[in-house]
Amino acid sequence: MNNLINVIYNCRKATYLIDKRLISKITFRESVELRVHLVGCSFCRLYVGQSQKINQMISQMLKTDKKPEFKLGDDFKAALQAQIEDELNKK
Repeated sequence: MNNLINVIYNCRKATYLIDKRLISKITFRESVELRVHLVGCSFCRLYVGQSQKINQMISQMLKTDKKPEFKLGDDFKAALQAQIEDELNKK
């Protein structure tokens, strides 16, 4: 019973179970814990919908023959490099 109380107030565990459920099967106990949490947590219910949508989009993207090209702009690269160097110099 203590584990059930812990998951009721634990969004981190709930999101872990949500992601685990999308990848593979979860145990009956985990399923019950997740359902109890989702009854009272609108944020995690929203996370369920977002995670499902992201998985669908990635699956569709991986199935297509045409792969999109993602390239970073030179300005962005320079700014990122400067930020990295600033952080390294702080230490």
